[in-house]
Amino acid sequence: MDIGFVRGIGTILVFTAFTCVTLWAYSGKRAKAFDEAAKLPFADEPKTAASRSDTP
Repeated sequence: MDIGFVRGIGTILVFTAFTCVTLWAYSGKRAKAFDEAAKLPFADEPKTAASRSDTP
């Protein structure tokens, strides 16, 4: 077993992990959780934007 074989096994393991994470992230079951997470930066903003536009 030489270094090329070990590197080949490492490449296959990393590629498999990448493929699994990609499939997990784009699965339909995760869409709702990711949509909620995408809205988190806006959670701190005030609910009424009309009160700001009334002031000069």
